[in-house]
Amino acid sequence: MCGIVGCYPVQDQQFVTSGVRMLKHRGPDEDQYIVLPNAAIGHTRLAIIDVAQGRQPMMQDDAWIVFNGEIYNFQSLRGIAHEHLTTDSDTEVVLRLYQSHGPDCVSLLDGMFAFAIADADSLFLARDPLGIKPLYYALCDHQLYFASEIKALTGLGATIREFPAGHWWHSELGLQRFFSLGGNPLAGPTLEHGTVESQTHKIRKLLDAAVLKRMIADPQVDVGVSLSGGLDSSLIAAISRQSKDNLKTFVVGIENGPDLEAAEQAASFLGTDHHAYQYSLDEMLSVLNEVIYHLESYDAALIRSAIPNYFLARLAAEHVKVILTGEGADELYAGYAYLAPFQDPDRLQSELVTITGQLHNTNLQRADRMSMAFGLEARVPFLDKAFVDYSLALPAEWKLQTGGQPEKLLLRQAYRGSIPDQILMRKKQKFSDGAGSIDLLAEHASERISDTEFSHFCQQNAQLGLRSKEEALYYQIFRDQFGEIATQELVGRTRSVTENELQ
Repeated sequence: MCGIVGCYPVQDQQFVTSGVRMLKHRGPDEDQYIVLPNAAIGHTRLAIIDVAQGRQPMMQDDAWIVFNGEIYNFQSLRGIAHEHLTTDSDTEVVLRLYQSHGPDCVSLLDGMFAFAIADADSLFLARDPLGIKPLYYALCDHQLYFASEIKALTGLGATIREFPAGHWWHSELGLQRFFSLGGNPLAGPTLEHGTVESQTHKIRKLLDAAVLKRMIADPQVDVGVSLSGGLDSSLIAAISRQSKDNLKTFVVGIENGPDLEAAEQAASFLGTDHHAYQYSLDEMLSVLNEVIYHLESYDAALIRSAIPNYFLARLAAEHVKVILTGEGADELYAGYAYLAPFQDPDRLQSELVTITGQLHNTNLQRADRMSMAFGLEARVPFLDKAFVDYSLALPAEWKLQTGGQPEKLLLRQAYRGSIPDQILMRKKQKFSDGAGSIDLLAEHASERISDTEFSHFCQQNAQLGLRSKEEALYYQIFRDQFGEIATQELVGRTRSVTENELQ
């Protein structure tokens, strides 16, 4: 996991060196930049795969790459990438594949990624299918600037845009989509199915494989798990424990928050090396500005969960370099409370595809930014491509919350017996609920902003669609840090909220 920055075809060394400094938190191990005849690119590295030889920018045959992410199948791709690879890095495999296969190389990659390849004649950019890894760009005087985070682009005075997930761009060929949830033949109830029970084995097989492939790292790099005590994180921890004896797990919460006790129960059952951290309202408020700076959003629901996520990442980074998290399960298996009224399978299916496709600038943005604020890599097994394809191909009627059945029933049935029943059947709570941040933050905003002030502020900023005093407070902080750069396309808005959740 790393940070990348660059420009093309201009050689703007000042932009690249400044961007590398701003993104240093993403890659605290080392950093470097290079100025080429038609580009300048920089990289900050968090060394996880081939710690000794994987330094970037990396060059092979007069082409240079800066890469952010992990390719889980890079070992199996080595044979078709090149006969004589010089490193054990997944980054070199990507570069060699591009040299032999061109832009189509992205279809071979199983992982999370955002990368740039520059050679004597062109620039190539690509981002993974779901946008697990971030990438932004701006056009300034017909020059292209790009970076892993918005903050590195704000000084240009140009419109900042998010590079779309599941796309690649070539300076001569333009922008092309290589993945689409809506266009995927499996992204709908099209598979031949038997009963619900007959599919739980397949769900378990795919998720087990997704978790185990994400345990990859050099021997000296430790991998842990975020364990809130809810269904999703407990399943990830249980699967991870199968291949790792001394598995480290982490939880945070306000004093007496429900996550702390539930996570302790799960950790005790699984026999993990468990770490917990309690925080106060004052501590939440003391890090609010820093959280928004790293998150690069003013979405209230996102910030509520980003604050405990920030504390979690800080805790985990003291012990491991990589952490597995539970993002994606609620989108794939209809875990959110706002989805309970959906009783039409087609409508539910459409909503699940929509919110899964929007994760790139909501929950995935939170997971990436909060972890990378502390040089920690977050991996998301539920968003493994094969698991996503299969999960969205299951009949949506199996995911309806009808007849009093719990949300995510398919996952619960697939893993019955793997974790204690009180954890397996624990009702869904958002991270901010279980960690205890939701009510405290809303109350603080209400005390800071009067009804009259909120009404006036909303009138002045009608284009933002601010939904609460809390969101108005966060936007003020966001604007102070980044200026008036907010657009509907740049700043994602959480859909998974009930009508009164942001009041």
